[in-house]
Amino acid sequence: MDLSLFKWTREPAEWEAADGKVRITTMPHTDLWQRTYYHFRNDNAPVFQMETEEKFFSFVVKTSFEESHHRFDQCGVVMYLDSENWVKGSIEFENDDFQHLGSVVTNHGYSDWATTEIPADVKQMWYRLSRREDDYCIECSEDGARWKQMRVCHVIEGAGKISFGIYACSPEDSSFTAEFTDMEMTECKWLAHDGQQPD
Repeated sequence: MDLSLFKWTREPAEWEAADGKVRITTMPHTDLWQRTYYHFRNDNAPVFQMETEEKFFSFVVKTSFEESHHRFDQCGVVMYLDSENWVKGSIEFENDDFQHLGSVVTNHGYSDWATTEIPADVKQMWYRLSRREDDYCIECSEDGARWKQMRVCHVIEGAGKISFGIYACSPEDSSFTAEFTDMEMTECKWLAHDGQQPD
């Protein structure tokens, strides 16, 4: 992908982008979350995205995070419209035994978090974010070939021009360097539903 098309929302102090690779070093106390359960609002994570009006596409990226070590250290794929409307998929470090592979959907200022536990020694993951108009699908893969569905969701404000890309953050007192490679925008790999017909 042409990284010159990408723009920062909250540019981090330390990053580099060259030869199709992006490296982000997180700052402590950076996060994306809105209200639900915790009753706080965090909207200061760096997000590196490009815009599109394409209604049907998939975006693939490989993440590597050998240095993640502290609770909630995370990096992954994102579709960020504004502070109250966005989607992200990532692995969040928890402890030396396990971490959370999950996704967050935020509509009109309220976030949810769907997760599953995976071993703490997983240090790379592929993600595929697909769009079908204002509906979205996040998938993950350990090898970039075999994909597993993480989330199908609707984004209320996600029908028009959107921005999508990558992010990394450290919600607590931590910092690590995340690496993003193999970024690709393709035709939509999330095929039309072949079961019940639309209403």
